[in-house]
Amino acid sequence: MRDGEQLTGIRIPVSDEGRIGVVRRNPYELRTRDYTFAEAIPAGFRRAGTMLSSYWEQLKLIVQPKTKMYEEVGGFIAIGSIFPSHWDWQDFWLKCAFLSIILAVMNILPIPGLDGGHAIFTFWEMVTGRKVSDRILEGAQYVGLAIILLLLVYANGNDLYRFFIR
Repeated sequence: MRDGEQLTGIRIPVSDEGRIGVVRRNPYELRTRDYTFAEAIPAGFRRAGTMLSSYWEQLKLIVQPKTKMYEEVGGFIAIGSIFPSHWDWQDFWLKCAFLSIILAVMNILPIPGLDGGHAIFTFWEMVTGRKVSDRILEGAQYVGLAIILLLLVYANGNDLYRFFIR
């Protein structure tokens, strides 16, 4: 119904090129911000901090079973797929910086064998005033290595599952 009348057909003007006048418009404007050397350093720290906090929030979602984000964890294939098919220096370095931040966050997890696990044992020594026994440290390293290897197998297994089965 248009203006109270039922239309049986719609007349759409077609140009000589065969276009019907539909244009996809990008609602976002591209903009470039130029920084001086003195401005670039704090801007870089702000951007890294934003990315770090964003990744930390994503990591918290992965370990919550109700979100089912653990199904989206990926390994080497997923990492390779985030890079575009065409070469773009800026995108390449942004992805490398993102992967570096991911590795930094993963490294501070309290898993023995990673820096976060070492920090836990150092904190334990500070609180108790005595060193953790070598036997416990050695056992924790084995447990940490098993956790890391399980995560590696799980992430790459998810990749293979998505690639071949799904």
